[in-house]
Amino acid sequence: MLQNLIQQQQGGQGSLFDALSGEAQQAVMRAREASAGTTRTAAIGTDHLLGGIVTGDNVATEALQRAGADVGGMRARFQEFRSDPGEEIYTFTPSAKRALQLSFAAARQMGVGQVGSEHLLLGLLGEGDGNAYRILQQHGATDAEALRREILRLMQQWGAQTGQGMPGAAAGPGMGDGQQGPPSQTPTLDQVSRDLTRLANEGELDPVIGRAEEISRVVRILSRRTKNNPVLIGEAGVGKTAVAEGLAQRIVSDDVPESLKGKRVLALDVGGLVAGTRFRGDFEERMQQMLKELQQEERNIILFIDELHQIVGAGGAEGAVNASNMLKPALARGELQVVGATTLDEYRKNVEKDPALERRFQPVLVDEPTVEETVSILFGLRDRYEAHHRVRVSDEAVESAATLANRYIMDRYLPDKAIDLLDEAAAEVRLRSTVPPVDVRRIEEEISGLEREKEDAVRAEDYEKAAGFKQRIEQLRIELDEHQEGWAGGRESNAPEVTKEDIARILEEWTGVPATNIVQEEAERLLN
Repeated sequence: MLQNLIQQQQGGQGSLFDALSGEAQQAVMRAREASAGTTRTAAIGTDHLLGGIVTGDNVATEALQRAGADVGGMRARFQEFRSDPGEEIYTFTPSAKRALQLSFAAARQMGVGQVGSEHLLLGLLGEGDGNAYRILQQHGATDAEALRREILRLMQQWGAQTGQGMPGAAAGPGMGDGQQGPPSQTPTLDQVSRDLTRLANEGELDPVIGRAEEISRVVRILSRRTKNNPVLIGEAGVGKTAVAEGLAQRIVSDDVPESLKGKRVLALDVGGLVAGTRFRGDFEERMQQMLKELQQEERNIILFIDELHQIVGAGGAEGAVNASNMLKPALARGELQVVGATTLDEYRKNVEKDPALERRFQPVLVDEPTVEETVSILFGLRDRYEAHHRVRVSDEAVESAATLANRYIMDRYLPDKAIDLLDEAAAEVRLRSTVPPVDVRRIEEEISGLEREKEDAVRAEDYEKAAGFKQRIEQLRIELDEHQEGWAGGRESNAPEVTKEDIARILEEWTGVPATNIVQEEAERLLN
């Protein structure tokens, strides 16, 4: 029935909805009702999809509640505007389509074949530029990674209770109801880590530029018979994590020795490992389960531990055994391979002072790249940032981000500070382009005023006057939808450009140096 009530822009009849779980289909049906109560254009936006999710009892609402979001507030907001859409055919707005595409990607990343309400929610968060994101922000729910962890915990708990996956979570497309894929062999690791090889295989990782030498050194060390655990040592922001991601990308492309082919690179979240372990014994139990899963994988996993120094003492409150003491025996027996990352100061303070831990690792120095190397890195990343922010980044902006970050930001390191500068400038340019035009704001203000007058008329039991206000509001909503569609279409077809002046303005906010001075000094330097 659902596919007959909503027009699909791509694919054949039923191609979208066949991949939705039962609760996701119900959420979309409720989204039609939310759209019917707020618009006359028969279009489902991101806010309507969110309304369809939170007005039901499903995995997404449970995850939101566990993450501390105000589900009740969102539910009350949407319940008020639900209406019967009848048999009218509905379409998705451009932002809702993007959110649906992201939800399909989230389902694939989490290893399930059907899109559930939880994946719809992650898609809405990932879209990041619609009404749904603003509503989630107002109700304390914009941390996509925290929600993803809660969803994984729910999946694990459901599996432990029923011996099956989440309701509607099939192992692959086209599987019938009740068919479940094989359960994960590493549920604890899945909960406290990110699979970098899977992300690399799906093209989710940024390209790694200028770190071929360091990646090759890591590959050589991992291939050694002894002391085969590299530790990346460098200042914060120089690109240590990028080296681990580059290793994952090489494994995926089979550009590694035979001994490393097919291995998984998992990035351990030390905070997630400790989270929720309030009582003595909780942390040790989770660590033992994680080590057991690593042993079962028979050296098929390389564990990347960013901020390696944090494992020294992690979980060690109230006399408990800390993480490093539990890892050392597994490292000594060769049951575990680790790539660590830390700063030189932290390595000396926390790792070198523990000889039993230090002798398991082989240091690999990761130096700060030059300005020229940083420019190459930024050019390599430009496509990703243009796609994310939906802007165009000029060549001058790329070069300015590297040179100005190097000259004016002294307490941080390249390429991180240059990437952050470019990222924030792109975000600022995009936000400027999303400010509604004057006519849209005028109509919105007029609708708000009429809503208040309608409520006053209802309280005064002047229903004829209230009906007049309602009719005028409906006319304005149609007019507003038309203006918003035209404005959105213009934004899609004409992406704003990030220039060197935008980079200078962001740098002014960071450092206090006036943007005009920055641009003038840069021009004089080029002339000389």
